[in-house]
Amino acid sequence: MSAHFRITLPDGSVREVAPGTTPADIAAAIGPGLAKAAIAARVDGELRDIGRAFEGDAQLALVTARDEADALELARHDFAHVLAEAVQALFPGTQITFGPATDDGFYYDFAPKDRPFTEEDLPAIEAKMREIIAKDEPLIREVWTRQALIDRWAAQGESFKAEWAQELPEGEELTVYRAGKGEGAWLDMCRGPHLASTGKLDPQAFKLTRVSGAYWRGDQKNAMLSRIYGTGWLNRKQLDAHLHMLEEAGKRDHRKIGQEMDLFHLQSEAQGSVFWHPNGFILWRQLEAYMRRRLDAADYAEVKTPQLMDARQWEQSGHWGKYRENMFVVPDEVPNTEDEGAVISADADLMALKPMNCPAHVLIFKQGIKSYRDLPIRMAEFGCCHRNEPHGALHGIMRVRQFTQDDAHIFVREDQVVAEVRKFCELLDSVYEHLGFTDYAVKLALRPEKRFGSDEMWDIAEEELRQAVQQSSLSDAIKAKFEELPGEGAFYAPKLEFHLTDAIGRTWQVGTIQSDRVLPDRLDASYVGEDGERHRPVMLHRAILGTFERFIGILIEHHAGRFPMWLAPVQAVVATIVSDADDYARQVAARLRAAGIRVDTDLRNEKINYKVREHSLAKVPALLVVGKREAEEGRVAVRRLGSDRQEFVPLDEIVARLNVEATPPDLC
Repeated sequence: MSAHFRITLPDGSVREVAPGTTPADIAAAIGPGLAKAAIAARVDGELRDIGRAFEGDAQLALVTARDEADALELARHDFAHVLAEAVQALFPGTQITFGPATDDGFYYDFAPKDRPFTEEDLPAIEAKMREIIAKDEPLIREVWTRQALIDRWAAQGESFKAEWAQELPEGEELTVYRAGKGEGAWLDMCRGPHLASTGKLDPQAFKLTRVSGAYWRGDQKNAMLSRIYGTGWLNRKQLDAHLHMLEEAGKRDHRKIGQEMDLFHLQSEAQGSVFWHPNGFILWRQLEAYMRRRLDAADYAEVKTPQLMDARQWEQSGHWGKYRENMFVVPDEVPNTEDEGAVISADADLMALKPMNCPAHVLIFKQGIKSYRDLPIRMAEFGCCHRNEPHGALHGIMRVRQFTQDDAHIFVREDQVVAEVRKFCELLDSVYEHLGFTDYAVKLALRPEKRFGSDEMWDIAEEELRQAVQQSSLSDAIKAKFEELPGEGAFYAPKLEFHLTDAIGRTWQVGTIQSDRVLPDRLDASYVGEDGERHRPVMLHRAILGTFERFIGILIEHHAGRFPMWLAPVQAVVATIVSDADDYARQVAARLRAAGIRVDTDLRNEKINYKVREHSLAKVPALLVVGKREAEEGRVAVRRLGSDRQEFVPLDEIVARLNVEATPPDLC
């Protein structure tokens, strides 16, 4: 048996190394530049510490800052550990719990000794973190026994860590990372990997952002902890770009703009449900009318299904077992009201508010005998659904409990799947372009570990979705970004996800299409084939907007409230300079209204500059200013949103112009 390990590099070359050799040693042997640049390693595909010795023959890929996804995850993980070390140094007696990396940074949960942390504490913690980074402390991986780890945490008064360690499997390899050397070294239980030392972090590439409460292990019955959030990057330039994006996001916050434009509000009497004001519902109706026209043109049949369905139906579909905790359950009985307050018995049959529309659409499909000639059947519904989201997870109109989906299900034969998915992709592409989104990514979410159906079924379904994207007329730029997400599919089907990029670079997963052979089988949906036998249809679950609530929130933030003319709740305001022009202002508004323009008048006895500011804040696209002179000449002074210029235009001309601008893009 060879005493050396064979390490294969990405170019196919092989190096024979002695036991105890690390990826760092190989980087140094290749050259000093790589030795300096390498920050971690992928060993047989697993991300590992650069200083962790090989355990046998392996495939090796060295990781540098150019491998940005890996580098960011490592840096953010390290920032979280440095944060925890800094907090314990500044606030002795604070217990640590956990601190993961996030999509744009990190957080750590603490149990403070005396008081919850506040945002006033953050500058001092940041300064201490920079001290620790400057010390360039080595981050050393150690393997401990479960009992030794429990004893260590208990001796240090770390009751939360001790509790977690006690629940880990007896035979599992438990690792800790030691920051620094000697008795004063700081320890944390962690799977890793980490950078070689704290000095590998850029001390100017992070910022602590906020403090919040969080329950231990996410359970409100447990102790309340202090959670400190931060954002972390590879360098100051990336941090500055992110902070600028956050500043822009704050200006575009849909809740703030929604209030300024009087679109909607939320309140505790209806947690997770939206109160749409007239202006907001105009926006909703315009979007809904546009989507309905697009669906009509694409040969969808619109349906409407019940809100409440018997629990047995949800059991049969599989949702009761997989989704029960997110469903609102209702007893099927008239409550006894003879006693004080309504009383519900314990033996009533159960019903549930629908969290999705698919089982109900299958029930419509099953009415009457379907032939292979009838397929595809495209069934659409603007369906109101309910999901029992935790209060803490709710966020404006982006994450709610009551929502309306632009939902549809397409029932197809096996030989029609690829063509139908391709048509859907092309319809979605056109809709996104009309709504102002030209940049998006398509991702294929593959089979999860726990799933229904055979591997053969999943192989077929996944390949169909791949082919549909490849065969579609989506742009080469969109196709070039296509990627696959292992394990991210639904329990019953793989899916294509469509991730929009908005005006400030954020991504939003909105549209989806899933290729499902499970639900038609569970609910016994069938059609008569050309051979006279019963066959199962494939059911394509699809949405373009996702939900109206969330998509409108995205539209608000993408456009910063400055909607395209056709979507704007108020498209024009006619404002007077003097009261002598009031009658003319009413005539102008009447002409615009007759042309289909949504117009208001502002005849208040206020200075025109005040009116301009107010309607600019309300994001009105066109302000038509009229005074005595304009009334005499049959003109208007036009001010466009965001411009200081004023244009004098004959009334007939501006009516014609706005009529064209206000026409929805599918009707142009």
